[in-house]
Amino acid sequence: MDEESLIKLLENVKEGRVGVEEAVSDLKKLPFEDLGFAKVDHHRNIRNGYPEVIFCQGKTIDQIKIIVQKLMVCNNNILATRAGKEVYEGILEVTGDAVYYETARIVVVKRRDIVVTDKIIAVVTAGTSDISVAEEAAVTAEILGNKVDRIYDVGVAGIHRLLANTNHLMRANVLVAVAGMEGALASVVGGLVDKPVIAVPTSVGYGANFGGLSALLTMLNSCASGIGVVNIDNGFGAGYLASMINKL
Repeated sequence: MDEESLIKLLENVKEGRVGVEEAVSDLKKLPFEDLGFAKVDHHRNIRNGYPEVIFCQGKTIDQIKIIVQKLMVCNNNILATRAGKEVYEGILEVTGDAVYYETARIVVVKRRDIVVTDKIIAVVTAGTSDISVAEEAAVTAEILGNKVDRIYDVGVAGIHRLLANTNHLMRANVLVAVAGMEGALASVVGGLVDKPVIAVPTSVGYGANFGGLSALLTMLNSCASGIGVVNIDNGFGAGYLASMINKL
């Protein structure tokens, strides 16, 4: 249930179209529904503006299907992250509205249209190997109602590729810089634009990359201003934060 649905429910009670007992029954689902293995947060849409997102990693297919069914009762758009093909096939058994974004490993169940802002989020990657994390950020931002400009494989090893896209960088309202190896891309992007940059370190790299730790530390130690850093491979967190900033 979101704010619009809650207002509509209260108006229906006021006008006599919905009985008090029926309204109370609906409100009993707030703020959460205890499923035993999970507590589905029906109140999150009202608090945060978007329903609870399903993190699929570590959950069984049956658990995910039940959570999707519960979220669908309130006609929510549903976002399931870190989802393999088997998760998508399981969700299809619950609803035919599911769409799978394989590179991003995201399943989307679209139940209602979202107003799209005119402001742009640019998602930039250092290399092609970073695209899976970048797509998680880009798809998340799009589902949350944002225009996304993808600028891929423009890392500092061939910095002319990045500079050739300066106009695209400049027109963005928020930027997401995704990089593994040494993670230098975020600092360079931060030095070119006057907008906030969300840096995403990836686990792409050789041994001394330490599974993304070296890129994380590089981004945290950036001398460029206006950079914030999310966790290693956390494309979802970057896309969600970028959307929040973009809609301020």
